[in-house]
Amino acid sequence: MQQQKALSTISAKVHTLLASYQELNDTMKAKSAPGEEPLAPPTSTVSVKHSKSGLVYVCIGTFFFSTSAIFVRWSQPFNSFEIAFWRLATATLLVALMGLITHQRLLLKRSQIPRFLFYGFVTALHFVFYIASLSFTTIAHTLAITYTSPIFVTLFSALVLHEPLPLRKYFGIGLTIIGVAIMAGFEPHYTACSLHGQCMILGDGLAVLSALCFSIYSIAGRGERDRHPLFRYTTNVYGMAALWLVPVILFFAFQHAYPLAAFGAVVALGVFPLGLGHTLYNASIRRVHATYANLIATQEVTGGVLLGIFLLHEIPPFTTIIGMLVTLVGIMGVLL
Repeated sequence: MQQQKALSTISAKVHTLLASYQELNDTMKAKSAPGEEPLAPPTSTVSVKHSKSGLVYVCIGTFFFSTSAIFVRWSQPFNSFEIAFWRLATATLLVALMGLITHQRLLLKRSQIPRFLFYGFVTALHFVFYIASLSFTTIAHTLAITYTSPIFVTLFSALVLHEPLPLRKYFGIGLTIIGVAIMAGFEPHYTACSLHGQCMILGDGLAVLSALCFSIYSIAGRGERDRHPLFRYTTNVYGMAALWLVPVILFFAFQHAYPLAAFGAVVALGVFPLGLGHTLYNASIRRVHATYANLIATQEVTGGVLLGIFLLHEIPPFTTIIGMLVTLVGIMGVLL
């Protein structure tokens, strides 16, 4: 019953989001004539504006991100690689359908395929490094280190997109990362590798790579905002990422049963956290600085904790509540 109520509650949001998607797509279409791909204007002279709609997109997207942990809990016995592939494949079909409904041309030109293969590769690596990190280190370490991605986003935004932040706002970034670390219960005490598969240094290194890949994914989405409409971009990025994972999926195929409830949870992962959540995130970084969007997205941890309280009755410890408050203060310090 809890799963059905959760799915029905989240499904009610989809119709509202389609209207928002259409508005964004019409805006992107107006920027260029059909078949043309204007180059982005010189970003060194562009002042980054706080688009209210962009902030709304990333906030709603973060809510969908937050459902990921719940659906993963319900998706056993699928392993992490299978979950990653099927959620990417499901999301690809979903955003492609949205693109067809909104009359977007989804196919890439031949010269664009190598670039999107790279974007898909980075997206797939983000999932693979995150999953592998969990095999060697604690969940707390993986979460805290992965959400250091705002540091990389800020660095790449300044170097690649020429969108530097005022120096005073770096304090807010640091405070946000500290808050996430407190929330996750960061405990950097184990440095040695054991014969039992525990290797904090390796696991933490993989989490850093996951954060790095997520930041590249964020910058790529903002860098392509004037070349491709939303659904063409997301369809091809998600699809390319799924293709990179095909060899791994073939290796794990048919090694366990496929219960209907678990399969439904995996499909829900593709629809809600990725198909809707990440697509809204990609919509937001077309309208706001990638660092702002990435900082708000760190609240996936907060949202996951709250959903865990209501759906799984998992009460967070006092340090988690403190971390949530510190993180919110950090985000306000950057946005205000």
